[in-house]
Amino acid sequence: MTPKHELRAAMRALRKRLAEADAEAAERAAGHADALPPGETVALYRAMGSELDADALANVLHLSGRRLCLPVVLERDAAMIFRAWAPGEPLELDAAGCPAPLPLADAVTPDLILTPLLAFDAHGGRLGQGGGYYDRTFAVLPDARRIGFAYAGQAVDRLDLEPHDIRLHGVLTETGYRAFP
Repeated sequence: MTPKHELRAAMRALRKRLAEADAEAAERAAGHADALPPGETVALYRAMGSELDADALANVLHLSGRRLCLPVVLERDAAMIFRAWAPGEPLELDAAGCPAPLPLADAVTPDLILTPLLAFDAHGGRLGQGGGYYDRTFAVLPDARRIGFAYAGQAVDRLDLEPHDIRLHGVLTETGYRAFP
């Protein structure tokens, strides 16, 4: 099996090519928002680099009446917290350098967490950037539905998961929503 750091490098390069080849993928993925599992409070993310941009999805979910939030890294080795957010509200960089809601925003607990990723498999395996932020957060929020948000081309046959890796319940791509067994 390919070492994780080599797989991450290869998948970053692939995701960059997918992003460059399909500027409309995020809009098409947002068109499948109604297929997502129920959840009153939905955690999204602000895309960095070639991550699939969640802005169009945020707008669709917001207009459908779902409460939105974004993750906030307060400490690099701890689980993330989530703060309420709506499209257009101001953001500041958190401890990991990611755009996050201001400290005055309400802290909330999401029912549904959409996460960026580098690769996913048909069994709910997820390859992230390697910082462990989402796995630590999933561990403290076991009841939240975990959904990958990615390009369909990021699918791989099988990921080797480690004991701390927590599986996804499904993935939303430009081709639709797919639940995992």
